[in-house]
Amino acid sequence: MAEGVEYLRITDLHAFYGESHILHGVDLRVNRGEVVTLLGRNGAGRTTTLKSILGLVGRRTGSIMINGTEAVNLPPHKIAQLGLGYCPEERGIFASLTCEENLMLPPAVASGGMSIEEIYSMFPNLAERRNSQGTRLSGGEQQMLAVARILRTGARLLLLDEISEGLAPVIVQALARMIRTLRERGFTVIMVEQNFRFAAPLADQFYVMEHGRIVEGFRASELAAKQEMLHQFLGV
Repeated sequence: MAEGVEYLRITDLHAFYGESHILHGVDLRVNRGEVVTLLGRNGAGRTTTLKSILGLVGRRTGSIMINGTEAVNLPPHKIAQLGLGYCPEERGIFASLTCEENLMLPPAVASGGMSIEEIYSMFPNLAERRNSQGTRLSGGEQQMLAVARILRTGARLLLLDEISEGLAPVIVQALARMIRTLRERGFTVIMVEQNFRFAAPLADQFYVMEHGRIVEGFRASELAAKQEMLHQFLGV
């Protein structure tokens, strides 16, 4: 894994939904192969930041450099083709399709997507439920499927929105193992997480958001020294 090679740089990003001005000059940098967590209370602008990277907001200004390509004026399908995969909070599992049919659905955005066999070895639960309809999967299995589906596409930059929310501890542990495996394989991951205990041991870098701005950014090695600030902004 290349150390310190910049993959994503966001500079002075403003985002709007209609007349609502949600992001107010966001700046952040993500290196290739890193896991980065966006922390903050609900409404801080974290999900909007993920959606802005993909062009899923009304209007954006500023700069979003993805692997050397300026993406702020590109449409979402062109941004995806730069190797991005998005796992939204609502998961988007097709209820009438089987687990395996859901996995087969997304188009390739780049070469090198994981094979079904690789995904089943990473997610044994999905292998067992491969012929089950989407509606019959548990919440944890649906979350695994939502993440696994983007691994099929060849995306190397993964945007994961609240993947641990509302799930049993055993499933959360399985998702943590998955993120560690993805990092070992050189994937770059940006997570929005409310569950600090889940995110803290996984991330290389943290950004804290409030009112549509980044108010603090720090490395994992600084985590212990930032506890008072985190308590102030997050109540953790």
